[in-house]
Amino acid sequence: MPEPDDQRLYFLLQRAAHRLRTAADRRCLAAAGVTTAQLGALFAVHDEPGITQQQLARTLGLRESAVTGLVGRLTAAGLVAKEAHPREHRAVVLQLTDSGTDALRAAQPEIDRFNAELREALGDDGFSGAASALHRLAYWQS
Repeated sequence: MPEPDDQRLYFLLQRAAHRLRTAADRRCLAAAGVTTAQLGALFAVHDEPGITQQQLARTLGLRESAVTGLVGRLTAAGLVAKEAHPREHRAVVLQLTDSGTDALRAAQPEIDRFNAELREALGDDGFSGAASALHRLAYWQS
Protein backbone atom coordinates (compact mmCIF):
# COMPACT_ATOMS: atom_id res chain seq x y z
CA MET A 1 0.00 0.00 0.00
CA PRO A 2 1.47 3.42 -0.90
CA GLU A 3 2.23 5.88 1.87
CA PRO A 4 -0.44 8.57 2.28
CA ASP A 5 0.46 12.06 1.12
CA ASP A 6 -1.03 13.59 4.26
CA GLN A 7 1.75 13.74 6.88
CA ARG A 8 -0.07 15.97 9.38
CA LEU A 9 0.45 13.54 12.22
CA TYR A 10 -1.41 15.46 14.93
CA PHE A 11 -4.43 15.95 12.66
CA LEU A 12 -4.41 12.27 11.71
CA LEU A 13 -4.09 11.16 15.34
CA GLN A 14 -7.05 13.37 16.30
CA ARG A 15 -9.16 12.11 13.43
CA ALA A 16 -8.32 8.46 14.08
CA ALA A 17 -8.90 8.86 17.82
CA HIS A 18 -12.31 10.41 17.24
CA ARG A 19 -13.41 7.70 14.81
CA LEU A 20 -12.11 4.88 16.99
CA ARG A 21 -13.61 6.36 20.18
CA THR A 22 -17.00 6.83 18.51
CA ALA A 23 -17.04 3.25 17.22
CA ALA A 24 -15.76 1.80 20.50
CA ASP A 25 -18.23 3.83 22.57
CA ARG A 26 -21.13 2.58 20.47
CA ARG A 27 -20.00 -1.01 20.87
CA CYS A 28 -19.21 -0.79 24.60
CA LEU A 29 -22.52 0.93 25.31
CA ALA A 30 -24.36 -1.87 23.47
CA ALA A 31 -22.37 -4.64 25.18
CA ALA A 32 -22.02 -3.30 28.72
CA GLY A 33 -23.85 0.02 29.04
CA VAL A 34 -20.64 2.01 29.54
CA THR A 35 -18.54 4.36 27.43
CA THR A 36 -14.85 3.83 26.79
CA ALA A 37 -14.02 6.63 29.27
CA GLN A 38 -16.08 4.86 31.94
CA LEU A 39 -14.53 1.55 30.97
CA GLY A 40 -11.03 3.00 31.38
CA ALA A 41 -11.92 4.13 34.89
CA LEU A 42 -13.42 0.74 35.73
CA PHE A 43 -10.28 -1.03 34.54
CA ALA A 44 -8.12 1.33 36.63
CA VAL A 45 -10.22 0.67 39.76
CA HIS A 46 -10.15 -3.06 39.01
CA ASP A 47 -6.36 -3.03 38.61
CA GLU A 48 -5.81 -0.95 41.75
CA PRO A 49 -8.61 -1.48 44.28
CA GLY A 50 -8.71 1.35 46.79
CA ILE A 51 -7.38 3.92 44.30
CA THR A 52 -8.18 7.53 45.19
CA GLN A 53 -9.80 9.94 42.76
CA GLN A 54 -6.53 11.88 42.61
CA GLN A 55 -4.63 8.71 41.67
CA LEU A 56 -7.33 7.83 39.15
CA ALA A 57 -6.95 11.25 37.53
CA ARG A 58 -3.19 10.67 37.13
CA THR A 59 -3.72 7.15 35.81
CA LEU A 60 -6.22 8.33 33.20
CA GLY A 61 -4.37 11.54 32.36
CA LEU A 62 -7.39 13.67 33.27
CA ARG A 63 -7.97 16.70 35.47
CA GLU A 64 -9.36 15.94 38.89
CA SER A 65 -12.52 17.92 38.07
CA ALA A 66 -13.19 15.63 35.10
CA VAL A 67 -12.64 12.54 37.26
CA THR A 68 -15.02 13.89 39.90
CA GLY A 69 -17.82 13.92 37.31
CA LEU A 70 -16.80 10.55 35.89
CA VAL A 71 -16.75 8.93 39.34
CA GLY A 72 -20.10 10.57 40.13
CA ARG A 73 -21.65 8.95 37.06
CA LEU A 74 -20.08 5.57 37.85
CA THR A 75 -21.27 5.76 41.45
CA ALA A 76 -24.79 6.80 40.40
CA ALA A 77 -24.87 3.83 38.01
CA GLY A 78 -23.84 1.50 40.83
CA LEU A 79 -20.59 0.48 39.14
CA VAL A 80 -18.19 1.96 41.68
CA ALA A 81 -18.49 2.51 45.43
CA LYS A 82 -16.75 5.21 47.46
CA GLU A 83 -15.36 4.38 50.89
CA ALA A 84 -13.61 6.50 53.48
CA HIS A 85 -9.84 6.60 53.03
CA PRO A 86 -8.18 4.74 55.92
CA ARG A 87 -5.65 7.54 56.63
CA GLU A 88 -6.79 10.73 54.89
CA HIS A 89 -10.02 12.10 56.34
CA ARG A 90 -10.91 14.17 53.25
CA ALA A 91 -10.16 11.47 50.69
CA VAL A 92 -12.18 8.50 49.50
CA VAL A 93 -11.08 5.26 47.95
CA LEU A 94 -12.85 3.58 45.06
CA GLN A 95 -13.92 -0.04 44.78
CA LEU A 96 -15.66 -1.89 41.98
CA THR A 97 -19.13 -3.12 42.79
CA ASP A 98 -20.44 -6.43 41.53
CA SER A 99 -22.19 -4.46 38.78
CA GLY A 100 -18.87 -2.83 37.86
CA THR A 101 -17.22 -6.22 37.61
CA ASP A 102 -20.14 -7.45 35.48
CA ALA A 103 -19.73 -4.44 33.14
CA LEU A 104 -16.03 -5.21 32.67
CA ARG A 105 -16.84 -8.84 31.98
CA ALA A 106 -19.58 -7.89 29.48
CA ALA A 107 -17.32 -5.42 27.65
CA GLN A 108 -14.28 -7.71 27.33
CA PRO A 109 -15.50 -9.77 24.35
CA GLU A 110 -16.31 -6.57 22.45
CA ILE A 111 -12.89 -5.11 23.30
CA ASP A 112 -11.28 -8.31 22.05
CA ARG A 113 -13.31 -8.20 18.80
CA PHE A 114 -12.46 -4.53 18.26
CA ASN A 115 -8.73 -5.17 18.75
CA ALA A 116 -8.91 -8.18 16.41
CA GLU A 117 -10.52 -6.00 13.73
CA LEU A 118 -7.82 -3.36 14.18
CA ARG A 119 -5.12 -6.03 13.97
CA GLU A 120 -6.71 -7.33 10.76
CA ALA A 121 -6.89 -3.81 9.29
CA LEU A 122 -3.26 -2.99 10.17
CA GLY A 123 -1.66 -6.44 9.97
CA ASP A 124 0.28 -7.93 12.88
CA ASP A 125 3.38 -5.78 12.32
CA GLY A 126 1.34 -2.62 11.79
CA PHE A 127 -0.75 -3.27 14.89
CA SER A 128 2.30 -3.93 17.06
CA GLY A 129 4.16 -0.96 15.56
CA ALA A 130 1.19 1.37 16.09
CA ALA A 131 0.76 0.21 19.68
CA SER A 132 4.45 0.74 20.36
CA ALA A 133 4.50 4.18 18.72
CA LEU A 134 1.35 5.32 20.53
CA HIS A 135 2.76 4.10 23.84
CA ARG A 136 5.90 6.17 23.26
CA LEU A 137 3.81 9.21 22.36
CA ALA A 138 1.54 8.76 25.37
CA TYR A 139 4.54 9.01 27.71
CA TRP A 140 6.66 11.40 25.64
CA GLN A 141 8.12 14.36 27.48
CA SER A 142 8.04 17.36 25.14
